[in-house]
Amino acid sequence: MTFAEIKKLSDLFALALATRGISKGDCVVVMLPRLPEWQIVTVACLKLGAVTVPCIEMLTESDLTYRIEHSGATTIVTTEENRAKVPGDLETLSHRIFLGPDGHWNCDGEEIAMSDAPFESARVLPEDPVVIYYTSGTTGPPKGVTLAARALYVWRYAARYWLDLDEGDLMWCTADTGWSKAGTSILFGPWSWGVPALFYDGPFDPTGRLEVLARHRVTVFCAAATELRRLIYEDVGAHDLSALRRTVSAGETLNPEVANRWTELTGAPTHEGYGQTESLMSVHNYSCTPVKSGSMGLPLPGYKLAVLADDGTDLGNGASGIIAIGLPNPNMFLGYWREPGRQQESIVRNAAGAWWLTGDIGWMDDDGYVFFEGRGDDIISSAGYRIGPSEVENALLEHPAVRECVVVASPDPERGEIVKAFVVLAEGVAESEHLVSDLQDHCKRTTAPYKYPREIAFVADLPKNVAGKLLRGALKRQEYERKGNLVSEEIGVRPG
Repeated sequence: MTFAEIKKLSDLFALALATRGISKGDCVVVMLPRLPEWQIVTVACLKLGAVTVPCIEMLTESDLTYRIEHSGATTIVTTEENRAKVPGDLETLSHRIFLGPDGHWNCDGEEIAMSDAPFESARVLPEDPVVIYYTSGTTGPPKGVTLAARALYVWRYAARYWLDLDEGDLMWCTADTGWSKAGTSILFGPWSWGVPALFYDGPFDPTGRLEVLARHRVTVFCAAATELRRLIYEDVGAHDLSALRRTVSAGETLNPEVANRWTELTGAPTHEGYGQTESLMSVHNYSCTPVKSGSMGLPLPGYKLAVLADDGTDLGNGASGIIAIGLPNPNMFLGYWREPGRQQESIVRNAAGAWWLTGDIGWMDDDGYVFFEGRGDDIISSAGYRIGPSEVENALLEHPAVRECVVVASPDPERGEIVKAFVVLAEGVAESEHLVSDLQDHCKRTTAPYKYPREIAFVADLPKNVAGKLLRGALKRQEYERKGNLVSEEIGVRPG
């Protein structure tokens, strides 16, 4: 599809919404698969000044009901296949719009007739809310992270400097449409540079991924670390990936071993980035700067980053602490929907100004490179030592017997917590006590000896959420329950 076609179709859909009374400030839940209609509907809502609430199709009816009620959405747009999930008795929900298998739209039982009457976009100001992403926290129901129109413009710069997009590129990001990554790397980022985006609606299949990359001559590929970990075990050489010039990954820690192997197999550099739903993409490895192994890279131009203590004390370079983003920042979210003041809980001030505490633990070197150690709740405190799980995971992944792994804290009466690793073995490798000792010795040689996993469990697979992210919190909770020390609050994933 061309940009001209998208413009016309989004105008038509925006006018259809407007004639049904949907206007600036109204919340519209958009739960569509990876189809062009998702982009058309999203752009149409922006033209109206409506606030989109992107949702993944895997949500249950109760999940969807919560998001509709909490956001106060007046409208939902989804497929006919999802009709059974849409609640029929919500007072605020005035319109239910379904996309049929024939490509026609149906609203409240009537087919939508698209009018080609002139349409004029609403005037949207930089501080106006335009999108709400619901994200899980450490406790309680999901929070509605509300982003302003100004943030969409900032994503243009992440696309330019991190994705390195330019004329002639074809971008493929595999993220689900309900995640903020879809916004940054499928719609707003690429299109703001006039770059086409490939959209593929299908389940994850390693061989299929490689076939699509080759068939469509994708030049810039964005995939979660979990996907790349699967792809490096495929016969990559059987596919012509000569058009691929760059791979990027964000959302979870990308182990250097995985990044290096994918680069070896494809010949294209693999660069990690870091961000949260609240602050979007903030730290990147760029094509124009040196890459340091294990680092997420440098801040986006214009960003101010520091490593702070809980009270805002600047810990300086080389010290481990909370990664913080200086305020004001045009990419920073407006706040949590219907929870005024909650944003302030993560803001501290010092002599250098105000800072947003991401809750993630890391450190910066003298060149400004940021190194991620773990989510705040994932840090393992053992005998006075603070151990980041990714450090141990990176060491384990260098061992040829390990295919996948995740490291969590396990309670211990003497050390408080110990490092425990859950390991998926490579094909053909059998578990044994000897292998446990071998992996422990390997970790002692590869990283600081006190970080080695004192317990190792071999498992068939690892728990992941619908986005493919490893669920460390579930395994950590399992460990505390198994050993009789029930945690007092739910352990989950930090915002973003």
